Amino acid sequence: MPHVSVQSTINAPIEKVWEAWDDYAHIEKFNPNLSRSFLLDGSQTTGLGAERQCTMTNGKNFIQERIVEYKPQQRMKVEIFDGTFPLKENFATIDMRQTGPNRTELNFKMEFVPKYGLLGRLMVPMMKPQFRKLLGKLIDANKAYVERGEVVGRAA
Repeated sequence: MPHVSVQSTINAPIEKVWEAWDDYAHIEKFNPNLSRSFLLDGSQTTGLGAERQCTMTNGKNFIQERIVEYKPQQRMKVEIFDGTFPLKENFATIDMRQTGPNRTELNFKMEFVPKYGLLGRLMVPMMKPQFRKLLGKLIDANKAYVERGEVVGRAA
């Protein structure tokens, strides 16, 4: 399965880094690619099976996600199970490990299979840099949120 990965070192204890990602309904606080996020009706707030919807900043595209693997302060794997993007399968895995008292290594891996068969597979080389750019913005903003409390500003 095609994938892209990005890494970051966050100057904060793993508990604080995990807390940001574990506030599952409110990833829009630090995700500059989103205008809104919320839990789906009937979803638990976090943990295995929790579901949310994320609306992209353009207001037209959205994704619906479900936590499919959950190891507190270690790993969260999320499946994108519905949305407007041309993806047949899509998983995002956030791995973290503490490397010092106030230092956490974060690894974000996105695995995806595009729709449209052969045409989709031919689009993979063009999709990877775009996904890497979006993920880079996300983990940079997460670092700013965890380290300095910076919430992503949105135009009104």
